[in-house]
Amino acid sequence: MTSDQLEILATVFGLIQGILVMLNKRANWLVYVIQLGFLIAFSYVNRLYGDMVQSGIMVAICAYAFIQWGKPESAISYLKSSHAITVSVLVIVGTLVGYVILAQTDDPLPHLDSFTTVTTFVALALMALRKIESWIVWFVNDIAYIVEYYMLPDQAVYLLALYTIWTAMAVFSFINWTREYNKRGGNMSTTHALKGGSL
Repeated sequence: MTSDQLEILATVFGLIQGILVMLNKRANWLVYVIQLGFLIAFSYVNRLYGDMVQSGIMVAICAYAFIQWGKPESAISYLKSSHAITVSVLVIVGTLVGYVILAQTDDPLPHLDSFTTVTTFVALALMALRKIESWIVWFVNDIAYIVEYYMLPDQAVYLLALYTIWTAMAVFSFINWTREYNKRGGNMSTTHALKGGSL
C-alpha cells in the first residue's frame, strides 16, 4: 500500500474509533487496534520512528483497556492532584529523553515526534483507566499532531484533518464524560459503568 492509502485507512478507522470512545463504548478499543496497524505502516514509510514504536506499544495497551473497561468496578473518575503532578513530570522528562534518542536518527521532526509519542502514551493510559483528564492530554496531543503532520516534508493531509476533528472530539468527550460522572454525583454506579462499557 502507498503512504496515501495507509493514511486514508488510518483516518477512516480513527474517525470511527473517536466516535465510539466519545460515547464511552468499549468497542472503541477493537477499532483502535485496526487503526494502529495502519498507523504503524504509515509511520514506517514516513520515518516517524517514535510514532511507529508508540503505535506498537499502544496495541498492548488497547488489549489491557478492553479488559479493564469490561470490569464492573470500571467507572469514569478524576485523577488525584498528586497523580496529576506525576503525569506532568512524566510528559516533560519523557519528551526530553525521547528527543535525545530521536535526534540521532533521520526523523524529520524529533521534537514533535517525541512529544506526541509521550503524550499519546499518557493520554491512552488515562483513558484506559477512564480518567476525565485524559481528554485534556488528548486535546494538547491532537494539536501537536496537527502541527507535526503539517510540517512533514510530504504533508499528511488526511491525518491532519483527522486530528483536527479529534481535537473537537476531545472537547466533546471531556464534556460528555464529565456529564456522565456528574449524573451520579461523582459516584457512578456499577450498573451505569457496565452500560457505558458495553459494546
